[in-house]
Amino acid sequence: MTQSCPESSSKTVLTYGTFDLFHIGHLRLLQRLRDIGNRVIVGVSTDQFNAQKGKKTIIPYDQRVEILKALKLVDLVIEESCWEQKKKDIVDYHVDVFAMGDDWKGKFDELASYCEVIYLPRTSSVSSTSIKAALGEIYTLDSKEMRLQFEVLEQLLQDLK
Repeated sequence: MTQSCPESSSKTVLTYGTFDLFHIGHLRLLQRLRDIGNRVIVGVSTDQFNAQKGKKTIIPYDQRVEILKALKLVDLVIEESCWEQKKKDIVDYHVDVFAMGDDWKGKFDELASYCEVIYLPRTSSVSSTSIKAALGEIYTLDSKEMRLQFEVLEQLLQDLK
């Protein structure tokens, strides 16, 4: 677990996301948030809100929330059900820093009148979208190609032993 910096001792940090297919990029984001502040609040997009955004999740909302609540890096998990709630959440939870991945750069600058807004670099080469795409490719393989892929993996395992 990442230790909080001394200057972060009284900062509340808020982020939002879907957190589908929890991966190392999600973990590193939460670690960076903990480095910024001593209280980390995560807004998790509901399945209904994701549908409005044109996103389909694999892991249901309640399970994504349960995963995040189990992490020591996260102090509070809240529901994200619409775009407009961010200002109210910042005020209600006394947020000092609003942080999002840099793929959102500039999209939330209007929140700067309520708190500091920062955009953090994403972890390269990993995203829920890329994982879903890879899984989709697996499902398009015919049975002969699938058998060949498994044979290659089997051989790799044998070579490692």
